Amino acid sequence: MAYAIRLYEHGGPEVLRWERVDVGLPRPGELLVRQMAAGVNFMDISQRKGRSPIPIELPGGLGNEAAGVVETVGDGVTDFAVGDRIAYAGGGAGAYAELRLVPARIAIKLPNDVGCRQAAAMMLKGMTAQVLVKQIAKSKAGDTVLFHAASSGVGVIACQWLKHLGVNVIGTVGSDEKASAALANGCDHVIVYTREDIEARVFEITKGAKVPVVFDSLGAATFSKSLTCIQPRGLAILYGQASGPVGPMDLGVLQANGSLFVTRPSLSAYTSNRADLLAAAHDLFEVVASGAVKVTISGAYRLQDVRHAHRDVEERRTIGSTVLEIG
Repeated sequence: MAYAIRLYEHGGPEVLRWERVDVGLPRPGELLVRQMAAGVNFMDISQRKGRSPIPIELPGGLGNEAAGVVETVGDGVTDFAVGDRIAYAGGGAGAYAELRLVPARIAIKLPNDVGCRQAAAMMLKGMTAQVLVKQIAKSKAGDTVLFHAASSGVGVIACQWLKHLGVNVIGTVGSDEKASAALANGCDHVIVYTREDIEARVFEITKGAKVPVVFDSLGAATFSKSLTCIQPRGLAILYGQASGPVGPMDLGVLQANGSLFVTRPSLSAYTSNRADLLAAAHDLFEVVASGAVKVTISGAYRLQDVRHAHRDVEERRTIGSTVLEIG
């Protein structure tokens, strides 16, 4: 028996319960993992509320990334052994747990220089950043891009990565404190959207040229503004909906703003193939090992204090990554 966070209904942080669960033994193709740390993401909050495009079955667990040590290996698994340190992102909610059965196909061995706490803080967010920056936007030196929520977990990693590639980054944040963090983590310019006009500032910064790419994880509050900040034939990457989902839209708006392109990506779509998953993870490990990207953990909470963690993330009190310490 082990403890895990369970929920039986959608709602606020109060629906999260700390309970004993019977995990069982791994089935063929699975690993039993003693978890050391789990990451907290806005996806978790959306799933808790019942507003995520990736719903969870109730009753069920929560959490989409974690790291730990393999305790038992299921039949047919040849790439992992007892004692291996691994991390994973995705595979279904349930990462907020002391012990967990994890499909071996999504597990990634950790390099010696990456600790479990650091891994839990960066796997989902870091591989998302890799997909956004390297695979979708394919940003290059000299480009100028707009990145909403630049002080978020994904934002802190992605903006550093973009800067490493020679990209000029305009970040948006909600406070002066977060503006300072964004400037320290790759942004060349920061727009405090609570008191500045995003479109006017982008026009000013780019001298009217606008940007070829906008990275938008906020959704409802920013998406229409994002479209007006993009150059003709540019790209809007809507990869989240922290402020609410973007409703139905007239595709003529894309034509009116200069024949724009829009994508709504998911990490799973880019890493469902094992080779693609390993490539994204190894690219992330390399850029972190080089020092070009530093993983910021602004909040660390005990697993049983998950309600507090969710409140802080949901109310935008955190900068960078938030983790639950388990082991």
